[in-house]
Amino acid sequence: MMLKQQLHQRQVQRLILAPALQQAIKLLPLTNLDLIEVIDEELAQNPMLEIEEETSDEKKDAETSQESDEADSPREREAALMEKDDGSETSKSEEDKEFEAYFQEYFDNGLRTYSHEKKEAPILENFVSKSTSLWDHLNWQANLTFSSAKDKDIAQYIIGNINDDGYLTSSVEEISQTMEASPEIVESIRKKIMRLDPLGAGSLNVSETLLVQLEYFGIENPVIREIIEFYLPLLEKSDFAQLAKKLAVTLDELKKHIDIIKKLEPTPGRKFNHEKTFYIVPDIIVKKEDGMLNIYLNDEGLPRLRINGFYRTLMTQSSKENSEACRFLKEKMKKAFWFMRSLDQRNQTIYKVAKHIVDKQRDFLERGIEYIKPLTLIELAQEIGVHESTVGRVVSNKYMMTPRGVFPLKYFFHKSLTGDFGEEVSSLRVKERIKKLLETEDHDSPLSDIEIGDILAKENFNIARRTVAKYRKQLRLSPSHIRKRQYWMEGTS
Repeated sequence: MMLKQQLHQRQVQRLILAPALQQAIKLLPLTNLDLIEVIDEELAQNPMLEIEEETSDEKKDAETSQESDEADSPREREAALMEKDDGSETSKSEEDKEFEAYFQEYFDNGLRTYSHEKKEAPILENFVSKSTSLWDHLNWQANLTFSSAKDKDIAQYIIGNINDDGYLTSSVEEISQTMEASPEIVESIRKKIMRLDPLGAGSLNVSETLLVQLEYFGIENPVIREIIEFYLPLLEKSDFAQLAKKLAVTLDELKKHIDIIKKLEPTPGRKFNHEKTFYIVPDIIVKKEDGMLNIYLNDEGLPRLRINGFYRTLMTQSSKENSEACRFLKEKMKKAFWFMRSLDQRNQTIYKVAKHIVDKQRDFLERGIEYIKPLTLIELAQEIGVHESTVGRVVSNKYMMTPRGVFPLKYFFHKSLTGDFGEEVSSLRVKERIKKLLETEDHDSPLSDIEIGDILAKENFNIARRTVAKYRKQLRLSPSHIRKRQYWMEGTS
C-alpha cells in the first residue's frame, strides 16, 4: 500500500469563538472584586487604556455641559475620539472609517449605576489581626507540661495531627514509627494532651472525649459511662426505648442521665473554630422609590476607563512616519475598545437578567415568600434573547440587595409545581409551608409525610408523599418518629 499526499476540499460547520467573544464570556461570571483584578491586568498590558480621573476643573466643565452631553454616554464619546484627532486635513482610509464606525453604538444609555459616597476608612489598629488557634493554645500548654526535648517534639507532632474538631487523625502506631518512640511513650504523652485545655483534644473518638470530661469533672455514674462506652449509636438515633431496655432503667431515669451527657462537649476544638465572616458586596441594588422598584448596578470600586490621549495622538502622528508603530497602536486601540465593549455588554446582560427577575418576583419583593413565583434559567434566557448558559454565568456568585434583604441570584430560580386549578406554584413556597407546618405541629403526634401531603392538598398544593419527603430532607428535618422522640426528650426536661 502506497502512501501519498493529496489535496481535498470539504465544507464543514465548526463553532469558533473569537477572542472578543471569549473575553466577554469570561467577564460574565465575575464579581466586582474579581472584575477589578481583570481591569488592573488589562491596564498593565494595554497602554491605550487608562483610568478616568475626574478633576475639579473637569467637574465644572461637566456641570456646564451636562445638557449637551446627556444624549451621549461617556464611553460612546470614547469611540468618537478617533474622529477628533488632527487628521481633519488628512483623508482617512476606508479601513479606518469602518473601524471607527463599528464602535459608535455599543453602549446602553439606559443602564443605571449605583455608588456609595466615600467614607473615612476605619482605623486599622481597631482590628485584631489574628486569633489564637487550637494548635497554638495546645503547643503553649505542652511547652509548660513536658520538660524533655524529645517529649516536646512528640507532643508537637501529636498536636499537629489534631483536626479542627479536636480529634487525632493519626494512630498511635504511626506516630511512634515516625517519631522513633515506643507506642507506650506516645500514648502516655497523648493522654496528658487530652487533659489539657480544651478537655479531650487529641482523642481518637467521641467516647474517649466524653470519658475524659467525665473523669475531669468527677462524675461517677456507671449508667452514663455505659451509655458513652457502648450505646452512643442508639443515643444518636434517639432510640430511647431501646436504650432504656438495654440499661434496665425507666425512661425518666434515662432522661436524667442523658441531660448530663448533653452538657459535655463532643467536639473539643469547637470554641477555637473561629468562623470567618464573609462580607457580601451586592452586584445589583433594588430600591423602592416613589412606589417603583428601580434597579441599579453597583459599580463601587470599579474604575472608569478611557482611551489614553497621549497614545491616541501618537498613533495619528505615527501613521505618516512609522507604519509598524501605527499598526501596533491600532491593534492596542482595537483591543481597548473590545475590552470596554465587553464590560458594557456584561453590564447590559446583568441588568436585563436583574430586570426580568424583579418584574417576575415583584409580588415577592413587596409582599413576602408566600407570593414568590417559579422561574427557570431557560424561561429567563428566552425572555431576554440569550442562551441558557449565558444566564447561568450571570447568576453565579452574584447577589442582589432588595428591600426584603440580600439574596443570591440563584435564590430566585426554582422548579414549579401545578396546583389543582392549573396555576404554577413555586417549590420554594411549598418548602416554606412544610417548614411552618412542622414548627407548629403537635409534639405528642408529629405530622407524617402523608399527613403533610394531605394538608398541602387541601391548600391547593397537590404533591406526592415522596416529594414531601424530599423537601423535608432538603430542609434538614427529621422524620416524624424521630421528631416525636426529640420532642419527648425536650418536653420532659
